[in-house]
Amino acid sequence: MNKHFKTLAFLAAGICISTLATAQEKTPPPMPPQATEFYTPVPPKITPGAQNNLPPSDAIVLFDGTSLNNFVSAKDGSSPAGWKIEDGALVVTAGQGDIQSKLPFGDAQYHLEWTAPTEIKGEGQGRGNSGFFLMGMYEVQVLDSYESKTYTNGQAGSIYKQFPPLVNPLRAPGEWNYYDIIFKAPRFDKNGVLTSPATVTVLINGVLVQNHVILKGPTEYIGIPNYKAHAEVLPIKLQDHGNPVKFRNIWVRPL
Repeated sequence: MNKHFKTLAFLAAGICISTLATAQEKTPPPMPPQATEFYTPVPPKITPGAQNNLPPSDAIVLFDGTSLNNFVSAKDGSSPAGWKIEDGALVVTAGQGDIQSKLPFGDAQYHLEWTAPTEIKGEGQGRGNSGFFLMGMYEVQVLDSYESKTYTNGQAGSIYKQFPPLVNPLRAPGEWNYYDIIFKAPRFDKNGVLTSPATVTVLINGVLVQNHVILKGPTEYIGIPNYKAHAEVLPIKLQDHGNPVKFRNIWVRPL
């Protein structure tokens, strides 16, 4: 090997050694497991319901089968709710109109149970129809679509006229269905411009039917939904659609 090649080989070896040393110098020391652990904030301790579907200790119970004290008529937001209570169930009373909660809510977890009339009348949207309106304007459909045909974005568990349910896990009329709903309210800036749309997750009888869907706006029977700025918290609403649908065990956990 001539002198020129020896020099090049020496330089190359030096560069390799220098690069290796630099790489070794830049390798951080092993991270201890404690570096990714934190102890605050501590989640508050609550007590779950004694049985499945019963309210946990931090829930606000809107209906427990005994009274309508937590609801008012949605016609004026103040007069007494005109629905009936029969055997611990809240029964839609045709002609009395929608009812709404006295308390307003925004982001929240909801639980409610309902059953369609055993006396089958009508078909499609005329059969066992009611609705649960988040903030009084975003409807999760309540409907006897157990063995009844209707448009899919209007059947039970749909976000009405926006998203059909992923599956139909409904029980037969006379049997109780339960909805568990996780709702994130929309956000608007100081100028009333939407900054974050509402989202909803819905389970029917423990089965996921709406997977964190992004709402297009308030429920519209006719036309395209569009957001308009509104308060951060608003009452929930139950719909009088003329059918004697029954409700029970309604509770909410503000998030």
